Amino acid sequence: MPEALLLKTAEVGPWPMNAYALICPDTRQSVLIDPGDDPDALLALLTDSTPVAIWLTHTHPDHIGALAAMRQQLGVPVLAHPGEHYEDPHADAWLRDGEVLTVGAYRVRVHHAPGHIGDQVCFALQGDHRVIVGDTLFEGGPGKTWSAEGFQTTLQTLRRVVLPWPDETVCYPGHGASFVLGDIRPAVEAFLRHPPPPDFFGDATWEMGE
Repeated sequence: MPEALLLKTAEVGPWPMNAYALICPDTRQSVLIDPGDDPDALLALLTDSTPVAIWLTHTHPDHIGALAAMRQQLGVPVLAHPGEHYEDPHADAWLRDGEVLTVGAYRVRVHHAPGHIGDQVCFALQGDHRVIVGDTLFEGGPGKTWSAEGFQTTLQTLRRVVLPWPDETVCYPGHGASFVLGDIRPAVEAFLRHPPPPDFFGDATWEMGE
């Protein structure tokens, strides 16, 4: 078996947002993750592959702006988590925490990671060091929250989901460049030891925990 799934990315939309494609180098089966905008750029990610599904990290508009167009273009099922949606993705199947998906000869584990939004998930490539984290966390801080309850849920997600990953984990976020978890672990741990007050929500940075 080849060493690893191919992971391709394109920045799309006005923000911009990272769309991803996973391609099995053996079977050339592929999945498209977070079709936010620009169908032509999304199709280019899938060149020389056979798409089998569209996966969503979550349903904020910047991540699913081209979902309807890509669903029609590709004719493949859409998979999303059944948690709180910003927009109904009309999923063909619902993702479960701990579920293992396949891309050709490879496996990808689903981690439910609510906080930024209730349907947020991460896709961890199995036997690999890469995780597509959506807007769960970024190099500089956790994903934005819109309520105190949402922020407290984010803290739980960081403790329960993110910190158990090994230091060599490379996180691929919904916006911006990828980063190595071990490089930011001390800052995340300090943030969790000294988080903002319980009524806090909004944009946070790891430095708030120092």
